[in-house]
Amino acid sequence: MQVLINAKTDRPTVCNALDTVLVHEKIASKFIPEMIKAFPKEVSFHLDEASYSLISEKSPHIHLAKDSDWDMEWLSLVLNVKIVKDLNEAIAHIIKHSTQHSDGILTENVSHAKAFVKAIDSAAVYINASTRFTDGGQMGLGAEVAVSTQKIHARGPMGLKELTTYKWVVEGDYAIRT
Repeated sequence: MQVLINAKTDRPTVCNALDTVLVHEKIASKFIPEMIKAFPKEVSFHLDEASYSLISEKSPHIHLAKDSDWDMEWLSLVLNVKIVKDLNEAIAHIIKHSTQHSDGILTENVSHAKAFVKAIDSAAVYINASTRFTDGGQMGLGAEVAVSTQKIHARGPMGLKELTTYKWVVEGDYAIRT
């Protein structure tokens, strides 16, 4: 839970802050209510219909998600939550709605982690770590100039070096940024 809280609340106005949590249907009925209780009260949730139906006590910070919410980069203390039936549905959702900046998976299943890394074409992909590590300083690059989600970044004459792009893969043991 701390990875999710860190990824959303550490600095919610940055582009690597968490915007959507996809929860496997097998754990959703227990996990989603616990997750909402664990977050600070300032966080608002936009829940898909299945998630919304799991919340018995609705409060002003619990909302039914709209279709357009899945494409939002909130840059605030708003978090989308959606229940998915399996990894393939989660990957399909991410491919459709991600900004291709920072995406992550929390799992104990190594084959799921490998499939996720292979399928998700984002600038930084995380396994069991907060997305808040997407930062030039955190990645050992000194000061951060920017985080590019582009495939080709050079203009003008190009050689092999200019045609090279990177995909950062970060593995953690439920690591959070402090």
